[in-house]
Amino acid sequence: MADMFTSKKRSEIMSHIKSKGTTLEEKGFKILKDAGFHYRKHPKGIYGKPDAGNKSKKIAVFFDSDFWHGYELKKTLKRMPNDYWVEKIKRNALRDKIVTKRLISKGWKVLRLWEHEIEKMPDKCIKKLEKLISP
Repeated sequence: MADMFTSKKRSEIMSHIKSKGTTLEEKGFKILKDAGFHYRKHPKGIYGKPDAGNKSKKIAVFFDSDFWHGYELKKTLKRMPNDYWVEKIKRNALRDKIVTKRLISKGWKVLRLWEHEIEKMPDKCIKKLEKLISP
């Protein structure tokens, strides 16, 4: 199925999708704050551009949306309108793995929190963070 919009129009539509200041981020930042984790929002100079990070402790935190980062991708594939979006999400998931591996290889601790965890299981997110930062 071809895209119903021209590439110029699709680009315009996609440019309106926010990457910072989203509801997901705000809920994620609240979880980090509630856990007593000291962080910077969108810290500069960290590979992969994490949503939150603590450079002195070398901890990077990503808030991954279930759809765009491929949580339960097999279920999502059934409702995808065309292969472009399937490949886009697969590339996102692959990029996430590459970023995580590279950060870990540089001595960073990486925490990836899924949207559904942030929304429905904030206590689980806090436990993941505590486990990550405990010696």
